[in-house]
Amino acid sequence: MKGPILIVNAGSSSIKFSGYAAMDEQEPAQLFKGQVEGIGSAPHLAAKDASGATIAEKRWPPGTKTDHEALFDCLIGWVQAHLGGQKPLAVGHRVVHGGTAFAAATRIDDAVLTTLQLLCPLAPLHQPRNLAAIRTIAALAPTLPQVACFDTAFHHDQQPVAQRFALPRELHEAGIKRYGFHGLSYDYIASALRERAPAIARGRVVVAHLGAGASLCAMLNGKSVDTTMGFTALDGLPMGTRCGALDPGVVLYLNRERGMNADQIEDSLYHKSGLLRVSALSSDMRELLGSRDRRAEEAADLFVYRIVRELGALVATLGGLDGLVFTAGIGEHAPEIRRRVCERSGWLGLVLDVGANERGAERISTTASRVSVWVIPADEERTIARQTIEVLTTQGKTHSPTSAAALAGGVYREKQA
Repeated sequence: MKGPILIVNAGSSSIKFSGYAAMDEQEPAQLFKGQVEGIGSAPHLAAKDASGATIAEKRWPPGTKTDHEALFDCLIGWVQAHLGGQKPLAVGHRVVHGGTAFAAATRIDDAVLTTLQLLCPLAPLHQPRNLAAIRTIAALAPTLPQVACFDTAFHHDQQPVAQRFALPRELHEAGIKRYGFHGLSYDYIASALRERAPAIARGRVVVAHLGAGASLCAMLNGKSVDTTMGFTALDGLPMGTRCGALDPGVVLYLNRERGMNADQIEDSLYHKSGLLRVSALSSDMRELLGSRDRRAEEAADLFVYRIVRELGALVATLGGLDGLVFTAGIGEHAPEIRRRVCERSGWLGLVLDVGANERGAERISTTASRVSVWVIPADEERTIARQTIEVLTTQGKTHSPTSAAALAGGVYREKQA
């Protein structure tokens, strides 16, 4: 199979996109990458080719009425023009939550979309925007195949004990369980580590996906064993504006004693917590590390403390540690955070190469370190491209619309959840 694949990661105020060339059992090659920012205010489209050269830039005047549909229409038009009139073979989408029904990427039809809609309460920051992009493209190009690639799928085969809450059995059976997220990133890192250090990749590895959203994942032979996010992407580490792991009694207290309703609590925990509110300054780690404000230092300290604490728990789950990988915005670009985490994890036999860490080298542990430490840039788009091509290859010509009955069990469980 040969031809271009369009990759879309849609948010509320931005659309990230990229193009890859499918090339008959070869690794897909990136053609371009870009984003549309400022949706709802002053949209700005910018794109670069694989070498980093700017190939497109368009700005809309402030106040111009440009909704997602108009912007996607513009984007698809630009893609086809850039490809010399060639139409994409398909569009691959990042979809945050696949629930119990989807263990792998799948071609999208009405039944799939209906099932995914039921999961919006579990990922309110992301899922509605992901699905809105799918619907918009379907309206603009009804015959263009679309593929959903899930952040939860990488964790789907964890042992049941790692996925279970100590809740009544009927709630577990209704789908209230630990799903895990950032799976597209972890999938890519697993493949990248196999190329760079195959012996380490086969062993016990913890990957730290540290960005505005942050989590850790324990892997054994490249497979997810445990992860810090659970039922929703609110769990685990403190994040840019999200609180991370929280005693559920706090939620009860906020409701009973502070009079906050469910919507107010959700808004507080997702948008008005995390690094932003601990520091009372910013959710951006660069600003926090550059500030002399005591509250900014406290936010950074809390972030590191929780990473180290969760790392220790995951090492216990794995029974030891052979490799640690930093990825995503903070993981890739904040050597100070990497240094603090590694120094506090010295009990594992981890020895940081300070110079390599400051230079942003790929491997940042010394030769004497018992744990191999790496910095590998995230590439979720490449994972989506790979999975989209695989779906087209296996489901393409034989695909028939999924029946609601085929997903009935998953639909029922998610409704109850």
